[in-house]
Amino acid sequence: MDIFERIKNNRGPLGQHSKESHGYFTFPKLEGPISNKMFFRGKEVLVWSVNNYLGLGNHPEIRKVDEEATREWGLAYPMGARMMSGQTAQHEALEEELSKFVGKEDTFLLNYGYQGCMSAIDALVDRNDVIVYDSECHACMLDGVRMHLGNRFVFQHNDMESFEKQLKRAKKIVDKTDGGILVLTEGVFGMAGDQGKLKEIVAYKKEYGFRLFVDDAHGFGTVGENGRGAGFAQGVQDEIDVYFGTFAKAMASIGAFVSADEHVIEFLRYNMRSQTFAKSLPMPLVIGARKRLEMIKSSPEFKDKLWEIANALQSGLREAGFDLGVTDSAVTPVYLKGTLGEATNITLDLRENYNIFCSIVVYPVVPKDVILLRLIPTAVHTLEDVEYTIETFKKVQKKLQAGEYHSDKIVSWA
Repeated sequence: MDIFERIKNNRGPLGQHSKESHGYFTFPKLEGPISNKMFFRGKEVLVWSVNNYLGLGNHPEIRKVDEEATREWGLAYPMGARMMSGQTAQHEALEEELSKFVGKEDTFLLNYGYQGCMSAIDALVDRNDVIVYDSECHACMLDGVRMHLGNRFVFQHNDMESFEKQLKRAKKIVDKTDGGILVLTEGVFGMAGDQGKLKEIVAYKKEYGFRLFVDDAHGFGTVGENGRGAGFAQGVQDEIDVYFGTFAKAMASIGAFVSADEHVIEFLRYNMRSQTFAKSLPMPLVIGARKRLEMIKSSPEFKDKLWEIANALQSGLREAGFDLGVTDSAVTPVYLKGTLGEATNITLDLRENYNIFCSIVVYPVVPKDVILLRLIPTAVHTLEDVEYTIETFKKVQKKLQAGEYHSDKIVSWA
């Protein structure tokens, strides 16, 4: 069969509804300055769908530094990959500052989080090694696993009995191949909001001799002392062998980093194909990241405000009887029972009649009978925003239970 004929008839689990959903449920346009309220289709809405955890995205000090750096350097400099012609003192300074902040010997600055995470995993293992990973690991980690030419075993999410079972399988293999075991998990899981069981996982290191890779995209800047991440929050940062963070969440920018012992980072500098063959991170983004990191370290009030809003939102929703699952981070998932058609009607009602914009997650990301409304509180939200949202969700819940959203298919929004 012709490749294009196949994809024309099979658009994938998410793309199958693209004609009905594009531009509204998927690929929506949020416009205006990044804040608690933005514009959607020309109307102001209360936004719970932007990973601007600390409110730095539109902070005047950040905007000033970004503007000045762009004016001075433009977006072209440095040209070329880091290894060839893209190295600067600013890149090195940011790496040193990140190393100190996350408590590791060395750091390698990366162009993108997704690309960087999968490439780091790919570089660290060979065909003799075994990867053991949490079933809820982010797609960037799963793609890194898929690139691995050796064995890989998945354990049930945060389930230590399942984890040890897969470790035993891995140990049998590496004892024969003389390979090693790399364990992958997250500091904070971005969909359900629960932290990875890092403390429990590291307790198995002595017996099974594995190395631990933690993607802390949602934990960096939001949990732990001064926002230093999930490893610090759980008191096991020293036991994390490879710590990965991104600038796309708490730092409200683009880029990422990986931190570890000096010899590990030196290896990654010379063996991560995504960095060896890609242009260096532009100077304004590097200088902007240094300013953002400085503000995270010197201004704990941003994290404090985030948690004031997150705690008020989560406690209020729970008191109202909503199921928030097992979140112990700022990520706030609200689980409802309903069909895909009901999910689209709820989203339309929230956006058109209550002016609330939040992400809606449905099958295949969650089971078929589950509707997940994912809220991301930030330091620029207000307690009034929280109160209004809780009251609105109560009304939506009553409508759902009364069958007012009933539909057997996606409702057209056009």
